[in-house]
Amino acid sequence: MPYEWSPPAIGTDTRRLDMWPHRSLPRRGFALFMVITCVMFSLPLFALVGTVVLWGLLPFLAGAVVLMWWALERSYASGRMHEALVIDAQEVLLTRTNPKGDVQKWDCNAYWAQAQIYPSGGPVKNYITLRGAGREVEVGAFLSEDERKALFSELVGALKLARANT
Repeated sequence: MPYEWSPPAIGTDTRRLDMWPHRSLPRRGFALFMVITCVMFSLPLFALVGTVVLWGLLPFLAGAVVLMWWALERSYASGRMHEALVIDAQEVLLTRTNPKGDVQKWDCNAYWAQAQIYPSGGPVKNYITLRGAGREVEVGAFLSEDERKALFSELVGALKLARANT
């Protein structure tokens, strides 16, 4: 799953949740895909070596490779999003790093923090939010529907544990 709870440090009740978008094509697979694509594009061109037709096709094939590279790199850039949720007995802190690198933070007293799930009516199915300190913020909107369901029950348990330790 594209989220992970870190075990609490010895002697503390602090829980940390890290979330990131799922990436189906790892960097190594991306490199292999680009190499195979270039090889497959160049194989038919060997028959055209020494002809004018080669120079007519070459810009279009090179453009297709560059466009594919750009699209996949842009997809990786959107995957740099990261959310970190830290829950301890006193405070809940959510830090979201957006794809462009800007950071958003939200915090509230752990006793008053509430997790909400909206099965429908939100931007995505099973939309999860945290409410507290007069604000409501989304959590893990980039996760799949099943992952958000599982995360919600784990999040409620972590908040109950934090309240019990106050």
